[in-house]
Amino acid sequence: MHRNIISQQAIYSGEVKMPAGFEIDSLEMSKDILESSYTNEKVPFSRTWDRLNKFIKEHIRIKFNLSLANIDTWGNMYLPKDKTNPLRETDLNDLKNSPDYVCLFGILAEDVSVRIYYDDNRRQGKFIDMNLSTDQFIIFPANNFYHIENNQSKKLNFIQTITYEYL
Repeated sequence: MHRNIISQQAIYSGEVKMPAGFEIDSLEMSKDILESSYTNEKVPFSRTWDRLNKFIKEHIRIKFNLSLANIDTWGNMYLPKDKTNPLRETDLNDLKNSPDYVCLFGILAEDVSVRIYYDDNRRQGKFIDMNLSTDQFIIFPANNFYHIENNQSKKLNFIQTITYEYL
């Protein structure tokens, strides 16, 4: 008897623990998101973002042998009790140029839940709920629908989204 695994999905998550002197500047990143939403321009490149991106990519490569290349990045702020519509980063009409993975990073995040939808063969529409807090990330396949919910009622939450191509 043999077993061949022909398909599987993985969700990667964890906390970003930077070495001393290289900490993530959450205020700088949230300021950049506020500014980009006000000016309607892309989030500017920053050393803080670059450190975060390199940390995530290198740790995923070393621990899980998953090599990723950046496609795009943007930030969002979520009002108290705010909830997104279902999102999907894969463009079904342009699969060649679509990302393979989505990374959500909690810049300033408190009581945020992320629901990721997936299919398990005939069992369609299954989902997993995950919490996202400050300095935590979740990486999952870009063809999955997901939505983000800010469950608390007092603060804005800032989340950085990075899309990757699998190399």
